[in-house]
Amino acid sequence: MHQGTNADGMAQELGVDVVIIGAGPAGLTAGYLLTKAGKSVAIIEKDERYVGGISRTVEHEGYRFDIGGHRFFSKSKAVVDLWNEILPDDFISRPRMSRIYYEGKFYSYPLRAFEALRNLGIWRSTVCMASFAKAQAFPNKNVKSFEDWTVNQFGRKLYSIFFKTYTEKVWGMPCDEMSADWAAQRIKGLSLWGAVVDGLKRSLGLNKKPNDGMATKTLLEEFRYPRLGPGMMWEAARDKIIAGGGMILMGHSLRRLAADTNGGWRLHATVAGGGECVIRAGHAISSAPMRELAARLAPVPASVLDASGLKYRDFLTVALKIRSKDLFPDNWIYIHDSKVQVGRIQNFRSWSPEMVPDQSVACVGLEYFCFEGDGLWASSDDDLVELAKKEMAILGLCDPNDVIGGAVVRQEKAYPVYDEDYAERVQVMREELEAKHPTLHLVGRNGMHRYNNQDHAMMTAMLTVENILAGERIYDTWCVNEDAEYHEAGNEGDEIELPRYSAEDRAAALSSMRDVPEQVTAREKDAA
Repeated sequence: MHQGTNADGMAQELGVDVVIIGAGPAGLTAGYLLTKAGKSVAIIEKDERYVGGISRTVEHEGYRFDIGGHRFFSKSKAVVDLWNEILPDDFISRPRMSRIYYEGKFYSYPLRAFEALRNLGIWRSTVCMASFAKAQAFPNKNVKSFEDWTVNQFGRKLYSIFFKTYTEKVWGMPCDEMSADWAAQRIKGLSLWGAVVDGLKRSLGLNKKPNDGMATKTLLEEFRYPRLGPGMMWEAARDKIIAGGGMILMGHSLRRLAADTNGGWRLHATVAGGGECVIRAGHAISSAPMRELAARLAPVPASVLDASGLKYRDFLTVALKIRSKDLFPDNWIYIHDSKVQVGRIQNFRSWSPEMVPDQSVACVGLEYFCFEGDGLWASSDDDLVELAKKEMAILGLCDPNDVIGGAVVRQEKAYPVYDEDYAERVQVMREELEAKHPTLHLVGRNGMHRYNNQDHAMMTAMLTVENILAGERIYDTWCVNEDAEYHEAGNEGDEIELPRYSAEDRAAALSSMRDVPEQVTAREKDAA
């Protein structure tokens, strides 16, 4: 690894095998595995304090809270093994409990059949089942939107109760303008009858694993969790990378990523407080939002016009400290109620008792989905704390007089938006980069503009590392989380095989890449 200065003496210059943009789960996974394999690595992270990205754990006056809540459950054995390797002694097992709040009542999630029938009442339950039967008998054959897909799957009545309000809170757009890909990816394989059957088993205590060792697949009822929050995992990964000789440069933001004449890269980063750092590398791995990466690439890719249209949903958490041993037993509650703006409420003690230092105080996080710069995002922290207190009272979850403090954390670009154009924009960007720049690798949620959980983000990084070490793309990172069954079902570590390219897949990929210049030129002409 070489380190020095530019001719003007101003910019620090480094030389490494691989430069990585972003110290979230994907970036740190890649950095750890590459360092372990003997490669020199530099990771830039724009946050000055925290690693982990959206999976970080924020600390405020001794209280710890997640940015969204992150379970450590994966069907991939490789991911589970890596978690155990990085953080071998600090996992605890936690019961999974979440509910839906709708019209003043709580519904267990996943569904418990008897409870749902009781809460909805006989008449509404009958209407729901009739609506479901109609959808099954006369499905929409032209499925384009989230609304189309979900109505087909559950019927319009259940869609209106349990999907529409919450989904539109999360995404800030009508369900009929969202791509059906969102529903197909996140709730694929969850059927109404399957949920009812599983709910009956849960209600009757018949969902236990059989003694013969042949465990049936049931909806997830417990998960592992680092005792001090998910940030504990990523801080451990950071420390191992540094101990292995890698560099993690905090407070460094991507300014420019330029291809050199040897197939490598020259990255320019702006340093917090002033100055610039230049990093030379043979490979570049990016978990930066695809739209931002496209705008900072040099030479500017033709597909930047497509990537500039990608959209993101932002997010903020208002953490309240409340005088109470505990307010509710859930890990989190989904709020399907239009009277309040909050979308979900986390209970951090239910994630881990060690997140809350004072046993007489509960700490909860109210999650608000917004767009950067809108009214919620621009509100002062004091106003947001007051809003959270007011809405907790409206929901009947606490007395505002019992709130003894609060803190606000804003997270930009928390969710890549699945609108009707996103898939085509991502495909054009992907194909052009893979065709022209085989040493540039996209990983993670925002890097691939795909709503991945942290284990999926890790897997994209793990496969990317294998490709770098092999010197060719032998694993398909884009098939991660593409055809998965419902995310709440299955057993930890079930999946052993990694998604390797087949000969047919590789031939098709190469063929599509050869067509990219013509495709891009046509799109530019259309835009003009």
